[in-house]
Amino acid sequence: MKEEFLHYIWKYKLYESANLKSTSGLKIKILKPGTHNLDSGPDFFNAKINIDKTIWSGNVEIHINSSDWYNHNHHTNKAFDNVILQVVINHDKEVFRTNGELIPTLELKFNKQLLDNYENLLNSQLWIPCESDISKVDSFIIDQWIGKLAIERLEEKSKRIDDLLEQFNNNIEASFYIQLAQSFGFKLNSEPFEMLAKSLPLIYLAKHKNSLLQIEALLFGQAGFLNDSEGDEYYKSLHKEYLFLKSKFNLKPIGKHLWKFLRSRPGNFPTIRIAQFAMLIFKSSALFSKIIESRSIDEVKELLLVETSDYWENHYLFNKESIKKTKHLGENSVDIIIINTVIPFLFIYGKQNGSESITHRALDFLEKIKSEKNSIIDTWRIFGIRSENALSSQALIHLKNIYCNQKKCLNCTIGNQIIKMAE
Repeated sequence: MKEEFLHYIWKYKLYESANLKSTSGLKIKILKPGTHNLDSGPDFFNAKINIDKTIWSGNVEIHINSSDWYNHNHHTNKAFDNVILQVVINHDKEVFRTNGELIPTLELKFNKQLLDNYENLLNSQLWIPCESDISKVDSFIIDQWIGKLAIERLEEKSKRIDDLLEQFNNNIEASFYIQLAQSFGFKLNSEPFEMLAKSLPLIYLAKHKNSLLQIEALLFGQAGFLNDSEGDEYYKSLHKEYLFLKSKFNLKPIGKHLWKFLRSRPGNFPTIRIAQFAMLIFKSSALFSKIIESRSIDEVKELLLVETSDYWENHYLFNKESIKKTKHLGENSVDIIIINTVIPFLFIYGKQNGSESITHRALDFLEKIKSEKNSIIDTWRIFGIRSENALSSQALIHLKNIYCNQKKCLNCTIGNQIIKMAE
């Protein structure tokens, strides 16, 4: 048995609560189990417990065996002196505070079915641990949980944004630029795209915002694509411009070898994505400010729906002509960028500025984007859980990766319901 299972039993009061007594015979009534502490220190803070007709306020420590108190060295740690009750499955030793005072101990009793259900989940080798029982869980409970998970996923993504803001002295536009660049790399080239953006500060691009040629020269040059002096006329004009700008800003390009072309459709070649990114920079200065002002998801999409410059209509690579084709950023690509960059930035911006309307708008935008299509979403559908929009698809991806794969069933609303099921 894992100690965290006992935390769950205690937290949700799933133990036999009638006629509770300490191991020494003192009558006990749990008035408040306390707040679950996930950091160091006692397991539950600020509990309120009636022990032998005296109400005690303090902390609760939970162990499998009483002797674990000593195994964990609590007897020498003053942080545990305000423990008012030790809760265990097996009482095998009296425990004391550092001053020698005896701490009451309660042996928990609970329905064995709870443990059996939990261990079945832990031992499951299925795609999700609760695969056999999830259909028994009320759909309303699942829907409520999905809503909470969507917010949890946004908060998880916000951690990276916090790091970016710290790196760039809370400059939201500069931080957004880095994250946006990473999104333009999609899965295959996200890392070199981020390296490109970090090698080329937004302020340098802003100085040349009125010249698409100079923006392309800066981006393609820093990406390592303008190293050769020979090429067609357009290439040579970019090369010449880049040499001047590279010297002006004392720039150091990243390696061309970092970009991945294999296993990529031509429309997703990094050269095309850089050309589209250049057009977006040219078309929309102070882009995040414009996104904040947008009141509908269509307005946001309009900002991001860009094409390439004319040269790239009949090129996928420099100096190699191809059949002419307009290469605009597709709707699915725009949706991915909004999901992974725009919405998390809106969400954290709203939180940091105390604007519920902006955080709500972020969630509303997520709800108005169609569901992602991938193997995780397809498999959830097999078990009767359908994703209606990007809010639910993001939640289901989070549920699978963070809860199901790591078997955090005790922290999952669905897992909780299944553990509580009687035979």
